[in-house]
Amino acid sequence: MNQRTTLDRRQFGAGILGLSFAGLGGVAQAQSGPFNVFTHRVMQTVSTGAQGGDITRDWAQKNGVTVQWTTFDTGPLQERLFREASLGETSVDVGFVVNTQVVPRAATLFEPLDDYLKKDPVEDPADIFPGLMQGMKVGGKQLAIPFRHASSGLHYNEEILAEKGFSKPPATIEEMIEIARACSYRRADGTQVVGLCTPGVTYPNVIDLARAWDGDFITPDFKCAADQPPMLNAIRTLRELFQANAFPRNFATLSPEDVNVWMQQGRAAMSLQSMGRNRIYNDPQKSKFPGKIKTIAVPASKSLAGKYDAAPAKVEFWGMVIPKNARRKDLAWSFIKAMTSKEATLKAALNGNGPVRASTYADQSFAGTVPYAAEELKVLKVARVPLPAFDEAARAGDLFKEEAEAAVLGMKTPEEAMASLVKRVQPLLPA
Repeated sequence: MNQRTTLDRRQFGAGILGLSFAGLGGVAQAQSGPFNVFTHRVMQTVSTGAQGGDITRDWAQKNGVTVQWTTFDTGPLQERLFREASLGETSVDVGFVVNTQVVPRAATLFEPLDDYLKKDPVEDPADIFPGLMQGMKVGGKQLAIPFRHASSGLHYNEEILAEKGFSKPPATIEEMIEIARACSYRRADGTQVVGLCTPGVTYPNVIDLARAWDGDFITPDFKCAADQPPMLNAIRTLRELFQANAFPRNFATLSPEDVNVWMQQGRAAMSLQSMGRNRIYNDPQKSKFPGKIKTIAVPASKSLAGKYDAAPAKVEFWGMVIPKNARRKDLAWSFIKAMTSKEATLKAALNGNGPVRASTYADQSFAGTVPYAAEELKVLKVARVPLPAFDEAARAGDLFKEEAEAAVLGMKTPEEAMASLVKRVQPLLPA
């Protein structure tokens, strides 16, 4: 009962902008046509996977519709979804947004869901992590219902650590830095290993390191804190690891998929990535180290001892919205309810999704198959979004990447780069 259309950036830029779903017209088609979902590919993957099964199947059969998934990269998804929602009418029934896209403009384009929650609520709404629900509000109105979270963790290859004399993972960020330096070497089979690997130095990746000192790029009250000690510690650390050949020389061009391969092939001892990557790193079909790559909460600095059990690393999350100009809003709400039920949340988690319900972590069918479940709960208790949502967030992120790369490559000192970043970003922030 599923169809899939995938649109990458090249296809998107090659003319798809001129296409609108709004012209599909006709009352009969509106009632019986495909149920159109605009999303990122990962949402379709975790909704229709083999282990948990297709969580949309029963709903689609009950309502006599076919779910049509149209998938984009994150940036093009926002552009296309917001464009569709700004037309006179659209046949997009449900869209997915990431938390950084829940900005004031979104409140003019998507249906507030508060009335639906009152008259026909999702199952046990209190079971959904409150911080995720709160993060999907604008002006006090609920614009989206959370579906997926990605919480960051530290992945480490226990075989590589053992080769260098480390029998357990780092308990503090200072120990992690020590291990990263020590585990940068050439193995007996000729593989060159770096101690730490991340997909570049964009703000979502660097913020996980800064959070080890409880740092931020932009604070919840919209102050740029990039020149404060925690973020400076993170940038200095990356610069020093780069100088020590403990961080990839080509870090600026690495994608998350590249990091997957580095970890699977033993080219990196550790990575800072979402905890769900554990399954990928240990995939027996692709990994040279199945079962040997472990995942823990990002360790906090020893200077924060007693304040946190783990670093307040980032959590990012996706939610479902209904365009205000959609034609089948009640049907869309029933889809959202089905996707967020306890059963669907568990099945999606078994397919690799980051579950948004606390009860999923208590279910042994999930916890028993996810070795990092307890560590992820530890993170979720203290995790924060990487930065608050605001209209110029994408531009601020571009500026962070530019200055951070200059610092890690040695074109500027960390202090110079972060001071410049503050001056350039502060004017973009809400007053």
